[in-house]
Amino acid sequence: MKAIVLRELGGPTQLRYEDVEVPTPKANEVLVKLKYASLNRRDLWITYGQYPGMELPSILGADGAGEVVAVGDQVSEIKVGSAVVINPALNWGESRAFHGPDHRILGMPSDGTYAEYVVVPAENVFTKPTYLSWEEAAALPLAGVTAFRSLMYRGNLKKGENVLIPGIGSGVALLALQIAVAHGANVFVTSSSDEKLERAKQLGAKGGVNYRSENWVKEMKKLMDGADLIIDSVGGENFNHLINLAKPGGRIVNFGATSGTVKELLLPRIFFKHLDIKGSTMGSPEDFKEMLQFFEEHKISPYVDKCYPLKEAIEALIYMENAVNFGKITLKIE
Repeated sequence: MKAIVLRELGGPTQLRYEDVEVPTPKANEVLVKLKYASLNRRDLWITYGQYPGMELPSILGADGAGEVVAVGDQVSEIKVGSAVVINPALNWGESRAFHGPDHRILGMPSDGTYAEYVVVPAENVFTKPTYLSWEEAAALPLAGVTAFRSLMYRGNLKKGENVLIPGIGSGVALLALQIAVAHGANVFVTSSSDEKLERAKQLGAKGGVNYRSENWVKEMKKLMDGADLIIDSVGGENFNHLINLAKPGGRIVNFGATSGTVKELLLPRIFFKHLDIKGSTMGSPEDFKEMLQFFEEHKISPYVDKCYPLKEAIEALIYMENAVNFGKITLKIE
C-alpha cells in the first residue's frame, strides 16, 4: 500500500511517499481501507520531534474514515463492509476524568491514517454518521472530541452562557464554535484576520475582535461584558488577558499552547475572581460517543478548508504550518 512515512526529523519535507506492507489485524483489531484522512497540528510537531515518546519510522495521521475490509479474531460486532470513523484516542483507560498511563494517539508511535489502510482496535471504530461525507467524517475525530470534551464535560457549558474562543480558524476552534452555538451559547472569538472574524460570524459567532489591535482586550470586554467559559489552545502571553476577560466564577479550559508557555501568572487575579482553570486533552470513549450523538442530533458538519491527495501530504502540512487555513485540511486517499 502507499503511505506517508516519517523516518527522519526536520519538518514536513522529511516525509516520504512509500510502498509499505498492508497491516494484518490481530485479535480485537480491524483493518480499515481509508477514504480520507485529515491533518492536525500534532502531525506537524512530530515532524520536528516536538512531541513526547518519539519512535521512528512511523506513518503519521490520527484522523480517518473508511470501510472495514478485515477483522481479527474475537471481533464479532463489527462487520466487513461497515462504514466507520476512527476514534484516535487509543487505550484511554478506566476513568473518564483522565487518561491512563497506556494512553496514546494514533499516528506515532502506532502507524496512522496517512495511508491506504490502517489497523486499529475494534473498540476505536464507530459507525460513520450517514449525513456526513467521507471527507467530513475524516475531519471530525480529534478536533471534534477535543472541542466537545472541553466545552461539555470539562467546561460544563450551559445554554445562554458567554463563550470566548481565541484564535478562531483552527479545526478545534471552529468545531467548538459550532458545538457551542448549537447548545445555545453566545460565542465570541478572536483572530489576527478580519476575514476569519467575519467567516466566524457567518457560522454563528455573536462577534469578534482582532487581537492585533492595541486595545483588543477592552474591545472584547465591551463587546461581551465577560466570559462564563473560555476555551483556549493558545496559551502564551495572552493567557493573562483571558483571566481578565473571564467573569467572576468563570471557567477557563486549556488544551494547547501554540504561543508557548505562560511566563508570568498572577495568582491573585485567579483566586480573587474565584476562577476554575482546567486542563483537557483528547477525550474518553464516552466523550467520543456523545460527541457523535451531538453532531448527529444537530447535523453539524466540520468545515473543510482544503483537500490534497495523499501523495501531497508535505504540501498540506506546509500549508497548515503557514496558519492561513480556516477549518480542517484533508487528504484524499485514492
